[in-house]
Amino acid sequence: MFGKSAKTGGSSNSSSSNGVQGDQKIRRAQVDTLIGRGTTIDGDLRFSGGLHIEGVIKGNLAADGDDATLILSEHGHIQGEVRVPSMVLNGMIDGDVFASGKVELFEKARICGDVYYNLLEMAVGAEVNGKLVRQKPDNASFAAKASATE
Repeated sequence: MFGKSAKTGGSSNSSSSNGVQGDQKIRRAQVDTLIGRGTTIDGDLRFSGGLHIEGVIKGNLAADGDDATLILSEHGHIQGEVRVPSMVLNGMIDGDVFASGKVELFEKARICGDVYYNLLEMAVGAEVNGKLVRQKPDNASFAAKASATE
C-alpha cells in the first residue's frame, strides 16, 4: 500500500505533497513532528529536531537545540512569535521571527512581523510586511532579545 508510491517517487517526501516546492534540503531534512492540515494547536509550542506544519498554531513557537528546523507548508499558519535556528517557509506567520541560522522564503510565504535572521533566501512572490534585520548568530543583541522575551 505505501511501499510502491514511496519507491516510484524516489523519496517519501515529494515536493508537491509538502507544500514547499523544489528544495533538495527539505527532502533530506528529518521530520520528527508533523502537524497536519486539519490540526489547530492553541498555545505555545516547543520542539526539537524537525517540525513540519501544515495546520495552525495559535501561540509562540520555539526550538530547542541548534539543529532544529521548522518547515511551514503553504497551508500552514502560525499566529505568534517564532524562534528557531533555521526555517523553510511557504505558509503564513503573523508575528516576529527570530532565526539564528538560515531563513528560506518560498513564493507563497507571508510574514506579518519583523524578521531577525543570519542568512536569508527569498523567492520572487514572498512577502515580508515588517523589518528585515540581519543578526549574526553570536551577536550579543540577538541573544539578549531572545532571552528577554522568553
